[in-house]
Amino acid sequence: MNSNDDCSDETEIFDAIVVGGGPGGSTTASLIARDGNRVLLLEAETFPRYQIGESLLPSTIHGVCALLGVDDQLREAGFPVKRGGTFKWGANPEPWTFAFETSRNLPGPVSHAYQVERMKFDKILLDNAEKLGVDVRYNHSATGVVRDDDGRIAGVTYRDTTQQTRTATARFVVDASGSGSRLHNEVGGRREYSPFFRNLALFGYFEGAKRLPAPNSGNILCVAFDAGWFWFIPLSDTLTSVGVVVKHEMAAEIQGDPAEALEKLIAKCPLISDHLDGARRVEEGPYGQLRVRKDYSYDRTSIWAPGMCLVGDAAVFIDPVFSSGVHLSTYSGMLAARTINSVLAGDIAEEAGWQEFEFRYRHEFALFRDFVTAFYEMHVDEDSYFWQARKIAGQPGDAKAAFAELVGGVAGLDFARPDLDSPEGNTTDLVRAAAALTSVTTNSDEDGTCPVPEDTSPVVIGALSAMVPHSAKHDAAFTDRLAVSPDGLRWC
Repeated sequence: MNSNDDCSDETEIFDAIVVGGGPGGSTTASLIARDGNRVLLLEAETFPRYQIGESLLPSTIHGVCALLGVDDQLREAGFPVKRGGTFKWGANPEPWTFAFETSRNLPGPVSHAYQVERMKFDKILLDNAEKLGVDVRYNHSATGVVRDDDGRIAGVTYRDTTQQTRTATARFVVDASGSGSRLHNEVGGRREYSPFFRNLALFGYFEGAKRLPAPNSGNILCVAFDAGWFWFIPLSDTLTSVGVVVKHEMAAEIQGDPAEALEKLIAKCPLISDHLDGARRVEEGPYGQLRVRKDYSYDRTSIWAPGMCLVGDAAVFIDPVFSSGVHLSTYSGMLAARTINSVLAGDIAEEAGWQEFEFRYRHEFALFRDFVTAFYEMHVDEDSYFWQARKIAGQPGDAKAAFAELVGGVAGLDFARPDLDSPEGNTTDLVRAAAALTSVTTNSDEDGTCPVPEDTSPVVIGALSAMVPHSAKHDAAFTDRLAVSPDGLRWC
């Protein structure tokens, strides 16, 4: 073994080491631990801690979070219910609204998500990881990777709470430490920033802002104006996250006096100005600081190497207009866990597992990247956006439903799609959909199926319904892919 740091004390050995305790890291660690593996998670901060990215998608809540076993906790947390989104965007001068329930993949009880305070949401997920047996260590910062004699990544060096440098080894390392990752270059390749999305965001929090009329009072409101666009996210009955995304050329003005810049930009956007009439900007506590993020849309030429992968913002990020950040983080964490579990169990070769991880992750990222790019065309109306969503996602049928599926996170390869021509096609019971669609493209059984075991509980099936691969007849590119085990934890 070799590393760049002088390490003290003895080396600890794990099956997997996850760096970063945000949604991507806690998801990865939890699902690896659930499969019976020993997992170390290193988190540089103490929770709860502030984080942006507060508007979630149904795929996260009813797919990944159900698989993690925290969906009941989220339901009981009192987060505002997000039934869709409201936009003042494009050629239509009036605001327009979409609802998740438009999609047949999001019927009835799963036709919503939540607007969350990340300090609360992230702690729910990381506390759950500890309950599942993950060794979570706060105030522990990864400083580098360890490689074996063949150059394979085989662990990390880290600083503990006493600032001593220590070593831990594992079959796999997962970097989930976000856009500021110190480790992402270890997988090779390079980070490539999008020339199209050379934007920056300025954001803060307000008390006492207005709400959209019921039943859409929990919706995100996105408003385009001459200088860019605003987000307006209700986090409680009184607290609202408000941010503005503008071109990179405004960086000097915004960084010079953020408070004055935000005030001026609000004044230029009548709908946001009206919603903030009488509201007070929070100036104390974790929400009291105005924050700036710039150059945040990027991809990477490599997202894995033998022994290591990147998930969430350590790998990729795209413009936040469709709130895809947590979705991509938790989704990629789930994919990484499946690969690691499968390789540790001896089910598949490592390269095959990482290829499956990369294929699905890049496919999901591309859906959002391509649609966000099309969405920035401001000279068309919402019907054109709906049509673009149907085209990009390759969805037949209603264009508005395709839009809801794409921005709900359920247009990709890992969401079960009922056969719309069958009697079960209109079911509002995702448990039935999962039971019908777990026999899909696979190499696991002689008949090409990966059946649900008789003792699989309705809770597990309900989670799988949002995250098992759909029938190959719906996507020709899927015919040679691996399938998912009935418990959602491995490839098969």
